[in-house]
Amino acid sequence: MAAALPRKPEIMSPAGYWPQLRTAIEAGADSVYFGLKHFTARAKVGFAVDELPEVVRTLHSRGVRGYLTFNTLVFEHELDEAAKTIAAVVNSGVDALIVQDVGILRLARQIAPHMELHASTQMSITDAEGVRFAQSLGVDRVTLARELSLEEIRKIYDQTGCELEMFVHGALCVAYSGQCFSSEAWGGRSANRGQCAQACRLPYDLMVDGEHEPLADARYLLSPGDLYTLHQVPEIIRAGVAALKIEGRYKDSDYVAMTTQAYRKAVDEAWAGRVPQIRREDELRLEQVYSRGLGAHFVTGTNHQAVVNGRAPRHRGVLIGRVTEVGPDAVLIAASEAHSVLPLKPGDGVVFDAADWRSPGEPEEGGRIYEIAARRDRSLELRFGNGAVHFDRIRAGDLVWRTHDPSLAAIVRPFIEAAVPVRRQPVSVQVTAKESAPLVSEWWLANRPELSVTVTSGAPLGAARDRVLSQETLHDQFGRLGNTAYELAEITLETEGAPFAPASLLNQVRREAVEKLQTLQTAQPAREVRTPEQPHYAPAQLNSGTPQLHLLVRTPEQLAAALAIHPASITLDYLDLYGLRPSIEQVKASGVTARVASPRVLKPGEARIVNFLESLGCRIVVRSSGILNVLQNKEHPELIGDFSLNAANSVAAHEYLERGLSRITPTHDLNAAQIADLARLAGPDKLEVVAYQHLPVFHTEHCVFCRFMSTGTSYKDCGRPCEKHTVALRDQSGRSHPVMADVGCRNTVFGAEAQEASSHLDSWLAAGIRHFRLEFVHETAAQVRQVAKAFEGALAGHMNSAQLNRELKAVAPGGTTQGSLLVRIDYLELPVLAVADSPRDPAANTSPDTAALTVWPKDRGTRTRPSRSNGKPAPSALAECSAAPTRHAADWHARSTRRPSWHGSVSLRARTARSTPEYTARSGRDTGHSPLP
Repeated sequence: MAAALPRKPEIMSPAGYWPQLRTAIEAGADSVYFGLKHFTARAKVGFAVDELPEVVRTLHSRGVRGYLTFNTLVFEHELDEAAKTIAAVVNSGVDALIVQDVGILRLARQIAPHMELHASTQMSITDAEGVRFAQSLGVDRVTLARELSLEEIRKIYDQTGCELEMFVHGALCVAYSGQCFSSEAWGGRSANRGQCAQACRLPYDLMVDGEHEPLADARYLLSPGDLYTLHQVPEIIRAGVAALKIEGRYKDSDYVAMTTQAYRKAVDEAWAGRVPQIRREDELRLEQVYSRGLGAHFVTGTNHQAVVNGRAPRHRGVLIGRVTEVGPDAVLIAASEAHSVLPLKPGDGVVFDAADWRSPGEPEEGGRIYEIAARRDRSLELRFGNGAVHFDRIRAGDLVWRTHDPSLAAIVRPFIEAAVPVRRQPVSVQVTAKESAPLVSEWWLANRPELSVTVTSGAPLGAARDRVLSQETLHDQFGRLGNTAYELAEITLETEGAPFAPASLLNQVRREAVEKLQTLQTAQPAREVRTPEQPHYAPAQLNSGTPQLHLLVRTPEQLAAALAIHPASITLDYLDLYGLRPSIEQVKASGVTARVASPRVLKPGEARIVNFLESLGCRIVVRSSGILNVLQNKEHPELIGDFSLNAANSVAAHEYLERGLSRITPTHDLNAAQIADLARLAGPDKLEVVAYQHLPVFHTEHCVFCRFMSTGTSYKDCGRPCEKHTVALRDQSGRSHPVMADVGCRNTVFGAEAQEASSHLDSWLAAGIRHFRLEFVHETAAQVRQVAKAFEGALAGHMNSAQLNRELKAVAPGGTTQGSLLVRIDYLELPVLAVADSPRDPAANTSPDTAALTVWPKDRGTRTRPSRSNGKPAPSALAECSAAPTRHAADWHARSTRRPSWHGSVSLRARTARSTPEYTARSGRDTGHSPLP
């Protein structure tokens, strides 16, 4: 097995802050990843920049590498600060940067040409071409999307030889990382900016052909279980994976200790050629410390029935039984297999899961067991403290989960409260001993032989009378490494004559060697840090040409309506490839420019899709970096980069444009003012903006059609319900969000309201933008015509923005919203996401992971936080964010209103406020985002 990879794969553990970082070290992590307070995809945790040198010293002194997550999209006004931060990070000694933004990759390579760069999973890389694209940007390692199977990962490694990293444990997002805009659409909080509000963890109703389809206990139909691949570790190593990454920067030290230790043991055994010994009790403890239900999911292939259970969105722990009888002061349960392995006991926290008969909005009953008794029929009688549980809210048949087991504390304590190092680094020693000459010893780390030191004794060795220096003596003296972070692995001795070394001399040599090893390990690497190149973009000339309308349609009926409009272009985004060619020919015959939209995701084995798109002989709207990498290296039609490339700043935009795109569509993380500003910097003729659409809030490998409308596991046996039915997800506010499948059977959930830019057309036109796209999802042919005609009138000057707004509101199915285009007065500031205001009660089945979803009460006790209070819906943090856009200073950080130095000194805030008064939203009322249910 050792020949499969150049080195043993890393165990890569998460650290939200110091406790988790220290725990990861002791539990056996090879590397730890962590973030700052800003520029990170986990905005609620992280270190300050000035803490990084100490972080790195701590890690390196223990032989552990440190990777900093710089994995968010960076806005234009933050580029100066980003450059300074990157320089500080490089100087701190961090081993690598994990990056999402293409512009930041370019900037980082300029600042630190020898810095190791890793592509974040938020770059949505799913094939060899995506890896090659990242490598062309200077990336050394790629974190692959979590939706890939081991067979697909093996193919990518075989084709690229690139260092690959994969998630092996922890929470799964239902959407592809980097391709989720639900938080942005519904709450003005960008998941690509570390502000995910976990809308996927909310309940939804399934609407099929306009009718409610009952789902029984599976109301959380977008909430996946957690990833668990301990059994697949040998295959993971054989697939060429260089780093096994554990998710969980929001998790506590218990979780870090348990998961790191488990995967450390499995990798060590697999690398040694042994089958990992995975005990059932260890698996249950992994479930106990945190899980929503564990499974390998996409790692072992596609099974849509397994990814989402749907009963609950939060930590469940271990299924310990099912209720058989409820008494006035006790509950009888039939115990599960888990009870025979790790028995239920007094002090354990449990929750009663009534998802099959109670609304998701209702609170769950739960508490700590006070007394437990086994009956003759092997059932268990559970009793609780007075008033801890409402027995009238528990029924026979309810599942019983142990959400907390206090005995875990004794298992994790050695790693969390280590008085002396638990994890030690093996050291090898070579000794040369000669009479009348100093003793010379070379010490090196067994796992990193390039780190070696030489220690020469101050005094020469004498001649032995009866005790000649032996290997056993050296092993005894040099092995006394006590409280250091080292352990003696092996020692070799070369002697000449009969040398004698007193114990005091050997002890001094040992102490000096340890000191030198520590100094060597914690020495700052010599790195070149450069001032980034000042972009010399010629000031964009305002475009005085006629505005052009581009329509994107998804059905033949919509196409017929679009042809009647005769726009500048029509883009086809069909579910079925077979219908594309005749439709493209139809568009061409009409004299309208024909375009086709590529998939957002392309996996190994799907390259034929690109070949087919090329064969259509029309322009291509490119939605993935892998597809762009294929097309840029050959003769190709005109290419238009879509929003999914996530161009958030001018550096990223120019990077894409230099790779063969004629125009780029800005990421949906930008508001209308930022889009106008990007047009001024990148060139207004280089932008194509979306002025009407249902925002694609989730893009998922998980197929709702297959999971809930068939008994199949994949497209091979699902019966293709996506071709026969229309499906929408209805949220708690009654809004129905359409769901569509693409050519790869991936689902996109679209926002119910149409996001439209009527309030911003004047500003965009003033910025020189002339390419406007309208995208349709479930609109009828009549609605397509009405929307397109309304925009035609507005762009021609026959209709003002208010009239356009009224027209669209009357026509659009589900109403309209500004959505992500809304410009708040404080959009240049990043909100601080508050974590729960009290430590997590381990008996409750909730955790800080859902802090963005719910607002915790001051006193939570041991019962799960209710979704309702006094009969009224409890506000979610996301809804609160939506309703209160004018936060005060205490709620925000990373204030930066300066424009980057290379773009002049005019304040963007001041400029947009002067030119477009409506952007200031002085009333404090956010009309652009509907509150999340």
